Amino acid sequence: MPDHARSADPAVQAQLDRLAALSPGRDILGLERIAELCRRLGDPQHHLPPVLHVAGTNGKGSTCAFLRAAIEAQGLSAHVYSSPHLVRFNERIRLAGTLIDDALLAALLAEVLDVADGLQASFFEVTTAAAFLAFARTPADACIVEVGLGGRLDATNIIAAPTVCGIASLGIDHEAFLLAPEADVPALPHDRIAFEKAGIAKARAPLVTQAYPASMRTVIAARAAAVGARLVDRGSAWDAHVTDGRLRYRDARGTLDLPPPAIAGMHQADNAALAVAMLRHQDAIAIDDAALAAATARAHWPARMQRLGAGPLTRLVSPGTAVWLDGGHNPDAGVALAKALETMAPLHIVCGLLANKDAMGFLRPIASRIASFRAVPILGHEHHHPAALCQQVRETLGIAEAHPCSDVPAALRQLGSTPGDILICGSLYLAGEVLAANGELPD
Repeated sequence: MPDHARSADPAVQAQLDRLAALSPGRDILGLERIAELCRRLGDPQHHLPPVLHVAGTNGKGSTCAFLRAAIEAQGLSAHVYSSPHLVRFNERIRLAGTLIDDALLAALLAEVLDVADGLQASFFEVTTAAAFLAFARTPADACIVEVGLGGRLDATNIIAAPTVCGIASLGIDHEAFLLAPEADVPALPHDRIAFEKAGIAKARAPLVTQAYPASMRTVIAARAAAVGARLVDRGSAWDAHVTDGRLRYRDARGTLDLPPPAIAGMHQADNAALAVAMLRHQDAIAIDDAALAAATARAHWPARMQRLGAGPLTRLVSPGTAVWLDGGHNPDAGVALAKALETMAPLHIVCGLLANKDAMGFLRPIASRIASFRAVPILGHEHHHPAALCQQVRETLGIAEAHPCSDVPAALRQLGSTPGDILICGSLYLAGEVLAANGELPD
């Protein structure tokens, strides 16, 4: 799908325009183009600090945030590559703790595009190569890399020797890309997802996973064994539970009593625990227990059950009304969101969803927490039409108060002084619009 990246910096925008003109304008899986592109650039992926590679359908970004928080709490520095961005493209590339600046970003994109002739490299492949160039040239103690799409054929999987790999929550998303028939892969959709995500496994690198249904675990174990990766799975090699408001973690090295995650949502305890397990099952970066405890209490990841602060949008509703923002957009994200909302009173939902998303699959788990529903478009992207989405909500979920609105500000004005808190959700693109409109740029 097109990326629609924009920049206020003219030099960066010039390179993004150039990239948009040269790339196919859609996601293309496969490692041939990124391998050739990196070869032309001197193979920067072979010259990175110790790499922590994270895949998953949901939770991989939050896991990366916990990893970074732990490394920085130890007094070390980390590069981070993540996607998509919310407001500024620079959010995708963090150099030793700081978002890449515009001048360097423009120069790196130009350098990659200058050698990309004839490759038909995708947007993500070009930006991945640019990130690897930046990481190879800038000193840091670690490199955290989030998979973009899938795992096995994702451009980030050009990394041949990660220090540790992790797989977060698994579920169905991006079916058009990940569920196409292919020889030698499982036929069942969830097992196919497991197969694709486990494709990041590498020889001699621990593969740390969450707990999955038996068939998915079997697929992942087979993938790990095939490449000589050591499987470190939850429930066997490690485990974690929330008890009395604390995150209790255990593995063969002992137990940890950790603070609850600072990122809102009960599911974030799973992401924090995965990060802890990844760090405790590798030996390239020394992270002590105090840093792990600090990380769970300190990590921040925008648009994941984030309460918006004072700003132009929140001033449109009554004082004291909490306005939450979450970028979840698939059925598993809906289940996680339902857990986060289960102790809260029903909320007024403002929702926008891309056209390729399963709207009812996302909304059905939170139906009991919906006090009213307002659907909005996602500008610049193909999306569920607000009126049609509201009709589905009324007919399928039985929520009578469902109204289409022209945009988020209009939805908030319509709610006005209506009692009850508000949740804006359904898309990371929409979340980016909201953060920009409220003056809360990720940093």
